[in-house]
Amino acid sequence: MVRIVIHTISSPAHALPPGPRLPAPLQTLRWTLHSPSFMDACHARYGDMFTLRFVARAVAGRYAPREENRWVFLADPEHVKQLFTADPDVVRTGETNRFLLDLVGPSSILVLDEPEHMERRRLLLPPLHGDRVRRYAELISDVARAELERWPRGAPLALWPRMQAITLDVIVRVVFGIVEADRIARWHGLLSRLLNVGTSPRFVAAQALSSTLRGRPLRGGYERLVGPVDAAIAEEIARRRRAADLDERGDILSLLIAARREDGTALTDAELRDELITLLVAGHESTATMLAWAFERLVRHPDKLARVREEALAGEEAYVEAVVQETLRLRPVLPIVLRRLAAPLEIGGRPLPAGAWVAPCAYLVQRRPDLYPDPLAFRPERFLDSRPGTYAWMPFGGGVRRCLGASFAQLEMKCVLQAVVDSVAP
Repeated sequence: MVRIVIHTISSPAHALPPGPRLPAPLQTLRWTLHSPSFMDACHARYGDMFTLRFVARAVAGRYAPREENRWVFLADPEHVKQLFTADPDVVRTGETNRFLLDLVGPSSILVLDEPEHMERRRLLLPPLHGDRVRRYAELISDVARAELERWPRGAPLALWPRMQAITLDVIVRVVFGIVEADRIARWHGLLSRLLNVGTSPRFVAAQALSSTLRGRPLRGGYERLVGPVDAAIAEEIARRRRAADLDERGDILSLLIAARREDGTALTDAELRDELITLLVAGHESTATMLAWAFERLVRHPDKLARVREEALAGEEAYVEAVVQETLRLRPVLPIVLRRLAAPLEIGGRPLPAGAWVAPCAYLVQRRPDLYPDPLAFRPERFLDSRPGTYAWMPFGGGVRRCLGASFAQLEMKCVLQAVVDSVAP
């Protein structure tokens, strides 16, 4: 008796790059427990392009299909360039952020795709770019120095909460133009609760488990956290629309109220709400974390801390800017970003199918020894000697979806570093 065995072979056009053979639940668990070591191991074994498999519901909540998700990781700058410069109608971003809908809302730039994304970007970019951003330097330094006055002398303190206090104060002042202490304190309470509870491991795990088992997040999850923030944002919008000096104000809310689309229409209150909460959340939490990492590195390298101090006292900025860049290289704000292909796309000579999730990986790109010799070492000097290529340093993403607040975040890090180092100078 002859047995005929038929093997189903995927078409090369639809074959994804190799990756671990572990079942999707185990890969999801490894990613959840320690994604950096998982990425390092896969990069070492499979090369610059590899595929990881995740339980779809656990990763992307109710907006994902029921089958597993497969993410194609890119660790070669040339591959990243091919993706970031591809047709934005083919490489989609908004749908990869849909899990944020309950927080940022349907009008947030994070969940929009073309052409709506580019139209919204044109409205949001001016307040966060060029000379207008540089005008915030004095405000940031003043906030940092005021916070420093409250620090204990000669006693240890937890640094991350203090950085969070600074960046929260800064973002509230910059976004709303608030100067009254009681109103700022109110926003501190609202946003601290939203972020500290909403990003806690217990809360995130409960939401992920509910999404996996029930197909939807827990009822009242983000809603009960976002509700009070929404009410406060509505008050600020109404207050600003009544302001007689709107044209003279430089805060982001005033500039967005005055902004007009190409057809002459203004943003609605609902659209303003979604963009404002996006700026408030994204504009302070990640910067606080990056500042904490920068100080952690400097404390472990006294010679580099001394050089930052010397430069600050001399009124120079080149080295502190290099410290910011090196910190963002080792601890990028966005270790990966996600894109979803709306049509087939060839990257690095490999055809990827429509529907594939592609993850340009700043964490891996920025630790390549061929780009950054001795890549695990903290060496700000490397950014004084040369500038990396556009796609070799990408802590804020890239292409038309590069983070709008990149310039502001780097300015804030520089100003806070200088203020703190100057205050503790011997």
